[in-house]
Amino acid sequence: MLVADRLSSEKLRAELGQCTIGREIIVLEETTSTNDVVLQMANAGAPEGLVVFAEHQSASRGQRGNVWESAAGKGLWLSVLLRPKVAISHPVKLAQRTAEIVATTIQGQFYLSATVKLPNDIYIDNRKVAGVLVEMRAQLKAPHLAVLGIGVNVNQMPHDFSEELRERATSLAIARRELIARSSFAVALLRNLDRFYRAGLL
Repeated sequence: MLVADRLSSEKLRAELGQCTIGREIIVLEETTSTNDVVLQMANAGAPEGLVVFAEHQSASRGQRGNVWESAAGKGLWLSVLLRPKVAISHPVKLAQRTAEIVATTIQGQFYLSATVKLPNDIYIDNRKVAGVLVEMRAQLKAPHLAVLGIGVNVNQMPHDFSEELRERATSLAIARRELIARSSFAVALLRNLDRFYRAGLL
C-alpha cells in the first residue's frame, strides 16, 4: 500500500466538517471486523455517527454468514454507528437504503453504472463491487442501535481476488481502468450517508 493512499482519521474528519455521520472517525490498521469494533464501542457509550475504518479485516463477513475478502489497503472497509428511527425488526430496509446510497455515490463520483441487487449488494457489469451488512441491537432504556457495515472494492486488481471470486467480483479501479483516491471517495460516501440520515431518509 502506498503511504500516500493511507486513510487518515484527522484528514477525513477535517474534510467532512460539521456532520452527524463522521463526527468521530477511527482508522485501524487491522481488526477482525469493523462491525464488531463498533458494537463493542456502542456498548461503552460511543456517540451516534461514529465511523470505524480498517485497512484490513481478518474476519469480515457478509450476509448469511458469507466471508467478505478485504485485501489490505485496497478497499474501503467501514462501519457506522446509528440510532435510526426504522424499526429494529427491519434491518433489511436499512441495508437496502444504505446500498442505494453506496451505488448513487459510485455513479456520481465515477460515472459508472452501479446497480443494487436487493437487498444489499452493489454490482458493476454483473460483478459485485460492494456490499452492506446491517446489524441491529435493542438497548435497555435507550434507543436501539444499528451498525452499518460497508465494504467497497476500490483498488483491487484481478490477482487480489481469490480464484473462487475472480469471475464474480470487480473493483472501482478495474471498472475505471485507473487507481482511485480512496480518501476522496470515503469523504463523498460519508457526506451522502450523512445527508440522507439527517433528512430522515436512512
